[in-house]
Amino acid sequence: MGAGHGHRLHFHGHSPIHRAAPHLKLLALLGLMLVVVATPGAWWPAFVVEVLVLVAVIGVSRVPVGYLAPRMVIELPFAAFALLLPFVADGPRIAVLGVEVSEPGLHAGLTLLAKGSIGVLASLTLAATTEPQDVLRGLDRLGMPDLIVSIMGFMIRYVDVVTGELSRMLVAMRSRGCDPRSPRHWPALARAMGALFIRSYERGERVHLAMLSRGYDGSLPR
Repeated sequence: MGAGHGHRLHFHGHSPIHRAAPHLKLLALLGLMLVVVATPGAWWPAFVVEVLVLVAVIGVSRVPVGYLAPRMVIELPFAAFALLLPFVADGPRIAVLGVEVSEPGLHAGLTLLAKGSIGVLASLTLAATTEPQDVLRGLDRLGMPDLIVSIMGFMIRYVDVVTGELSRMLVAMRSRGCDPRSPRHWPALARAMGALFIRSYERGERVHLAMLSRGYDGSLPR
């Protein structure tokens, strides 16, 4: 939790980035990502400029780098794929640190790693400087359909409830001698995941019925 406030990704602060209108921040993120995706792989100076712009925004937001860095681990599967490309791709071979790798695969992997890292860091910066409710209001102002905004709102609201219930289920499994990380106990973990899905589905049904009984018409109050 950012300084004890807001969602787990949000860092409580009063910087100009925090105070900016959420729909403008969403548009800025979308614009940055379009530029990053459109940047050719060989234009490394352009990637440097994009990183410097993002670093400047982070500096103005006063979000500590130590707060964002641990959350970059979400990129690890993509980074592993990018690092694997030079070894599996075809094409001319070059030596890198004494290892023969594919030159096109190396360029493609570095480009994927650069674009992915910029995108993840930009998204984390938005999450760290914008409350989830403000993100939803920004999407609503940008014309996102009410149904999608409502679904995202419920997801944000109940993701902590579901993950908390999962944590309690894992504690109960371990207290009975079942290690969820052991392949020998994966069948028990699969049954627990199925039970969690059913509980979540039933909770959603009950919440929906309760909302209908209170006059819910498909859109949340502004």
